[in-house]
Amino acid sequence: MTRTASRKPRRPAADLPDVAPKKLPTQSRAVETYERILATAAELLGEVGIERLSTNLVCRRLGLSPPALYQYFPNKYAILHELGQRLMQRQNELLGPWATPATMALPEAEFAASVAEVFLQTLRVTQEMPGGAWITRALRAVPSLQEVRNQSHDQMTELLMQVFHAAHPAAEPVRARLSVRLYIDALYTALELLFDDPSQPAEAVAATMADMVAGHFVRVRAT
Repeated sequence: MTRTASRKPRRPAADLPDVAPKKLPTQSRAVETYERILATAAELLGEVGIERLSTNLVCRRLGLSPPALYQYFPNKYAILHELGQRLMQRQNELLGPWATPATMALPEAEFAASVAEVFLQTLRVTQEMPGGAWITRALRAVPSLQEVRNQSHDQMTELLMQVFHAAHPAAEPVRARLSVRLYIDALYTALELLFDDPSQPAEAVAATMADMVAGHFVRVRAT
C-alpha cells in the first residue's frame, strides 16, 4: 500500500497510542538499525505474539539500548504500524497485473478462478513475510492499527472501481463500489480464517470465496 493522507480517525486520538515514527533514518548506518528493529520485531512477533511483544524484548534480542530504538519508534505499536503498512503494500502489489478491464469482463467461472489465484498469492506473500500472520491479526485486533487496513482496503476499492468502470461503464456505481469493498473485506476475513484455523484447506477456502464473489459480481456488472 502506498501511503496516503490520513482519513478522519474512527476513535478520538487521545484514546490511541502514538504510532507515528519519531524520525526516519537518513544515514546508511541509521537505515540499517531501523531495518534491524523492524526485522527483529517481526521475528519476535512470530515467536511470542502481539501481547508479549515489547520494545524491551526487541532491544534485548538486538543488543540495542532502548534510547536507540526510541529515536525511531515511540512504542511497539509504531513498529507494528510500519510492519502493517509494508505487509499491505506487498499484498496490494499483487493486484496490479490482475486489476484490468479484461479481468473484469471475464466469464463467471474464469473470473472466479482468477480471484482464487490472487487470494492464494496473497496468502503466500503473507506467510512468507516474517510475523505475517501476527501482523494480520494485529491490524484487525489493535484499534490504533485498524486504520492501516481500512486505508489499504479503501485504496484497493478505488483501484478496482477504476478498472471495473472501464469494463462496465453502464453499471450502477454506488452498488458496484459497495460490492467491491465488501468483496475485499470478505476475502481478507477468509485469509484471517486460514491463520486462525490452519486445519482449513487453503485451496477450498479460496475456491469457495471466489465462487461467492464471482456469482454476485456478474449480477452487479449487469445492472
